[in-house]
Amino acid sequence: MYALITGASRGIGRSLAYELAGHNINLVLICKKNIEALNSVSLELSNSGIVCHAFKCDVSNPNDVDLLWQNIANLNINIDFLINNAAYSYVGLLQDMSLESWNKTINTNLSSLFYMCKNAIPNMLKHKSGKIINISSVWGQYGAAMEVAYSASKGGIISFTKALAKELAPSNIQVNSVSFGAIDTDMNSHLSPEDKQALCDEIPACRLGSPDEAANLIYNLLNSGEYLTGANITMDGAWF
Repeated sequence: MYALITGASRGIGRSLAYELAGHNINLVLICKKNIEALNSVSLELSNSGIVCHAFKCDVSNPNDVDLLWQNIANLNINIDFLINNAAYSYVGLLQDMSLESWNKTINTNLSSLFYMCKNAIPNMLKHKSGKIINISSVWGQYGAAMEVAYSASKGGIISFTKALAKELAPSNIQVNSVSFGAIDTDMNSHLSPEDKQALCDEIPACRLGSPDEAANLIYNLLNSGEYLTGANITMDGAWF
């Protein structure tokens, strides 16, 4: 059994790789830039007894994604679980945002789901099984000032998930999404200690979530019953 995780060199994706490896699930790990860190993770997990492959791929580029899936086919690997986790966030006023930054955000966060799912689905249909989990955000539900493009892309993920779940449910393929709140990852590294504390003060749980908690939720969702599909699960410490 294989799981493919995008954005796996750090944060939630990295924690998820360790979580799944701990349950003897083989892995295909993807990152855009930090291949050295990803190779280190892959080597460590391979030594733990599972099969783990690491690939450098820009999931916002359809040509890169097609090449990735050709490499996977050459290894004769069947992907049972697809976790679309890679993300990019631009923080700033919309009127100051360049077209390049807009396209980068939308292509990385939303168009990548189309590229990845389009390649993953045929084999899942062949086996009449498979699970796709798309990582969204509470900003996709409620919107965030200074993160309009990110919010729009994450909202699109939820709609994408619900629609694709309806297409694939007759073929016993489940598609769900997770909307995370504030998780303590590099994406929040721009926050000062004071800003991070102010954020924690807004959250009833009084803290940020951990990548390990996020990874555990995703693992449990992968093990959920087949009737759970088209759902968006929120994990935000009762923030919203």
